This record gives sequence, C-alpha cells and structure tokens, in this order.
Amino acid sequence: RDLFREINADEKVMEFFPFRRSHQEADAVLETINGMIRGSGYGFYAMEQRETGESMGFCGISPVLNLDPPFPVGTMEIGWRLATRFWGHGYVTEAAQSLLVMAFDEKETPEIVSFAVWNNHRSTAVMERIGLKRDPLRDFDHPRVPAETHPHLRPHVTYALTLEQWRAR
Repeated sequence: RDLFREINADEKVMEFFPFRRSHQEADAVLETINGMIRGSGYGFYAMEQRETGESMGFCGISPVLNLDPPFPVGTMEIGWRLATRFWGHGYVTEAAQSLLVMAFDEKETPEIVSFAVWNNHRSTAVMERIGLKRDPLRDFDHPRVPAETHPHLRPHVTYALTLEQWRAR
C-alpha cells in the first residue's frame, strides 16, 4: 500500500497523467483493483524484486473502462507503473511478457491493447519490446484528461496484439 501511494504521488512517475493522487485516492484505486482481481482474475498485480522481495510497482491486464470508442466494452488493456528507482532494468518488460503468456495462452484473450500519451516514449518502448504493434487508427484524445488544463496530455497512441498475431510469432 505504501509503495502504491508513493508511485501515485510521484511527480516523475505521474508525468503523463493530469494529476497525482492523494493517499486516500490511491487507497480507493487499490481497493478497486483488488476487487477486480478477486472477481475476474484480471487486474494490476504488485511487482516485487525477485532477489530482495522489495515492492517495485504494478503491472497487469484489465478491462478498458469507459473508452468506447475506440475500445468496445470487453477490450483488455495491459499497463504498468513502477517506482523510478526501478526504471531501466527490464522489470516491466519481463512482467508484461509473463502476463501476455497468461492472457493469450491460458485465457485465450482475443486482443490486448495498451495506450499512452503520444510522447511517453518509455511506455511505448515497452509496448514494442513485448510485441504490441502500433495501431494508429485507434489513436484518440483521452476524454478524462481535461483539455482546459492539460491539452498536451490528451493525444494518446494505441498499440495492440491479437491472439492470432501472438500465435503466429
């Protein structure tokens, strides 16, 4: 819980979000995530450093919420957030690749998408490393990003990978 609060309040981690979360807001989001995991098995899972057991952040797959279009109800999204001290070590790539195996090989999820602010190159690089392909036809202006205060954070790029593409790799 403490690391989740830290990450959601960190200016550098939240650079591409229009807001940082208070401890109370972060706790509420964490409860929602835990409820999703209990209900469907999908959600954002805590990441721990294998050698030390130290919490690093989270990575997971969950339904895309309230973004239809470009993502119809039932579309699944992969995403992550990591404390800055763990950036650049491949932890997110490793975790995300494991989650794709679960989503495609075990659950036969038809498609996984991921999206980020257009210039969030750290996240889009992970998307490319794990095999997601750029899908410019589904790029969008994020409706929950306030245009008045954060217009530079509205344009989002989309990456996707289908079950068929996964099997053909």
